[in-house]
Amino acid sequence: MEANVIDMKGKKIDTIDLPGEIFNAPVNVDMMHQAFIRQLANKRLGTHSTRGRSEVSGGGRKPWRQKGTGRARQGSIRASQCVCGGKIIAPSPRSNHNKRL
Repeated sequence: MEANVIDMKGKKIDTIDLPGEIFNAPVNVDMMHQAFIRQLANKRLGTHSTRGRSEVSGGGRKPWRQKGTGRARQGSIRASQCVCGGKIIAPSPRSNHNKRL
């Protein structure tokens, strides 16, 4: 199998012989797709993590009583709207390699 050698300006300089057992081999599309998906999964580390509402420490009792304070009712100081509260839908570490292809 012959291939053209092209310079930086796009002009043909030479032709070289390429081994046919490598460059004329049949293409396996399924294997190519599997290798591509594996590369994408290796790119995603999946190590990011934040604490959810149940993982944040503290907040065992109501911060203030339900009525009479003029403030909004609260059940826990660790709810998501509070400053030190946990996230509602928190990212967690996971493995991308166990998924079916």
